[in-house]
Amino acid sequence: MTDSLFQAYLPLILWPGLGLILFRLLPEIFPRFLGRSLYWVGVPLEIFSLIRRAEISSDIGLTPVITVAALVLGWGLAQLSWQLLQLAQVSVLKPLVPEVDWSDRALQGSFTLASMIGNTGFVGLAIAPAFVSDRYLSWIVFYSVAHNIIGSYGVGVLVASTYGRADLPHPRWQRLKDVLTVPSLWAMILSLSLRSVSFPAAIEQGLVQSVWVIIPAALVLLGMRLSQLQNWTYLGLALVPSLIKVVLVPAGTGLLAIALGLPQPACLALVLMSGMPSAFAGLILAEEYDLNRDLMTLSIALTTGLLLGILPLWIYLFNGY
Repeated sequence: MTDSLFQAYLPLILWPGLGLILFRLLPEIFPRFLGRSLYWVGVPLEIFSLIRRAEISSDIGLTPVITVAALVLGWGLAQLSWQLLQLAQVSVLKPLVPEVDWSDRALQGSFTLASMIGNTGFVGLAIAPAFVSDRYLSWIVFYSVAHNIIGSYGVGVLVASTYGRADLPHPRWQRLKDVLTVPSLWAMILSLSLRSVSFPAAIEQGLVQSVWVIIPAALVLLGMRLSQLQNWTYLGLALVPSLIKVVLVPAGTGLLAIALGLPQPACLALVLMSGMPSAFAGLILAEEYDLNRDLMTLSIALTTGLLLGILPLWIYLFNGY
């Protein structure tokens, strides 16, 4: 486990640190360029490669169900926490409660999104494969794709439009188009379709090696995004959805996976993916629907830091229960 942790921690510290430095040296447009390149080319290529190496088991169809359960758990805990914080404000616990406008629906919307939607693409696919054997890589990939489609482009849009500017023109056909044009979805479908096709050795080797370029690029982008953090006003409040996202949701997901009788490596894969940091997609939705951007950005930063601390615990608990 120590070697696996070192392999995960070194890039998690090295590449985001490099991103923090490069952000100040490169043009302002570069993070967006890198992000779009990863979205359209990098992550789909990684998914294509991982699917070819993975073994597809019969019970992997449970992945979307577990993904939905994790999203619902995050949403429910966010609503409960929001209400409890308001009650605590009028009790003896008031000194411990952040002073915010509890009627601010834009703030509540960001609070909810930060508790639900995780970075299963850039960060999840960069970290989880280090702790899961090739046989169970498909669980990681299926969770990532299902979470992006159901979470970011489904429930995420619904939550954002509920708490944000619902008057913005977002017709159903446009939302359907957004879902159907997710490159990661088509990469997964294409890879599943071509699993029986043998590629030349050079191409197969290139697919394997491409992952080691995509992962550092994604983590450099993470560092660049974190370097844009400027407002710390909602730090105390952001800690609550951060704990929900990185601690409570993966714990609940792991218990559900065990209850369903899934193999131990599959349980670990699901726990790791459900406990990924709050997603960049939440920040994009916050900008699109006029939610609170500062809370979303702080949650991304906090969950990234918390992940470093909680990762050994998940591996210890679910790597041989």
